[in-house]
Amino acid sequence: MPNNAVYTKEFAAKLYETMCTIRKFEECVKHDFLAGEIPGFTHSYIGEEAIATGVCAALRDDDVIESTHRGHGHCVAKGADVNRMMAEIFGKETGLCKGRGGSMHIADMDVGMLGANGIVGGGIPIAIGAALAQKYLNKDSITVVFFGDGASNEGTFHESINMAAVNHLPVIFLCENNQYAISLNVKESTGCENIADRAVGYGIPGYILDGNNVVEVYNKMGEIVDHVRQYGGPVLVEAKTYRMAGHYFGDNENYRTREEVASWAEKCPILAAQKVLREQYGMAQEELDAIWQRQKQIVLDACEEAKKDPEPLVDDLENDLYSPNMKNIEWKPFVSPAQ
Repeated sequence: MPNNAVYTKEFAAKLYETMCTIRKFEECVKHDFLAGEIPGFTHSYIGEEAIATGVCAALRDDDVIESTHRGHGHCVAKGADVNRMMAEIFGKETGLCKGRGGSMHIADMDVGMLGANGIVGGGIPIAIGAALAQKYLNKDSITVVFFGDGASNEGTFHESINMAAVNHLPVIFLCENNQYAISLNVKESTGCENIADRAVGYGIPGYILDGNNVVEVYNKMGEIVDHVRQYGGPVLVEAKTYRMAGHYFGDNENYRTREEVASWAEKCPILAAQKVLREQYGMAQEELDAIWQRQKQIVLDACEEAKKDPEPLVDDLENDLYSPNMKNIEWKPFVSPAQ
C-alpha cells in the first residue's frame, strides 16, 4: 500500500472484505449449482476479485457500471444487497429482478449496476448509451463497462469505442483479460501483444494494470476516473488476471494444464491482499481470518434464506415488461454531444 494518508487500515480492510465476500459468494453458488439447486448457467469470478473491488471503490454512487455474463463480483463491489443477489440467482421473487434475470442478467439500478449480459460484448453498446445520456444531460458521473478478452474481438467493441471516441463520451472500457475466451487462449485470438494497445487506433489513452493487485487497480483507477470526470473520455484499460475456475461451473478445463492453473494460483488476489495487510498494516492473520469468517457467514445466511424465499408469481409474469411512465415522457429533439 502506498505511503498516503488516504489509506487507513480500515479502508484497506474494507477492500479485503469486499474481495472475501465475492470469493465466498462464488463458492456458495458453485456448490449449489452443481447440486442442481440453481437454474440456468453460472460463471465464476474466482481469481478476478481485485478488479471489481478496486474499480468500484474508485467510483461514486452515481457512477454506473455495465457487466458481463461473469457479473456477480461487479454486483457485490458496486454495493448490491447480497441477500437479494442470492435470491435472484436462485430465481426467487425476492431477487433483485424478481427472479426473472438470474445469474446472467442480474441488475440493480439503485446502485448503478446496469446489468449482466449473456451475449459476449453485448454490454458494451449499452454502456455507450449510458455515457451518451450522462453527457447529454450534463452530468459529471461516468460509466465503466467490464468485458473480457474475447469480447475485445467482437464488432460491438470496435464500433462502440469508435463512437465513444468521436463523441468524447465519459466511459471507461475495462477489459478483464483473464487469458481465455471460454477455451481459446488470448495469445491465439489477439494479434497485438496487449489489448490496451488498441487504444492508439482510436486516439484515446490506454493503460495496463495488474488485475490481481487490488492496490494497483484502486490507485490507477482513481487517477483515470478523476481524469475522465474532469476532461471526458473515453479510456481503454486492460487488467491482466486469470480465471482460476472454469468458464462455467462444470467445465472440464481440458484446454489448460494443471501447472498453469497452479502458477496463477500463487498470484491469488486475496492472498496478495492478505500479504499487504499483514506486512504494511500489521494485521494479524487472526484478524484476516475473522473478516473471512464474517463474510462467509453473511453469504451462507443469504444462501439459506434464498432457498426458503417464494417462487415468482405466475400472475405477475407479464409485469415489468414496459414502463408505466412511457406515455408521459416528453420527447425532445436529439442533439449530438460531439465536440
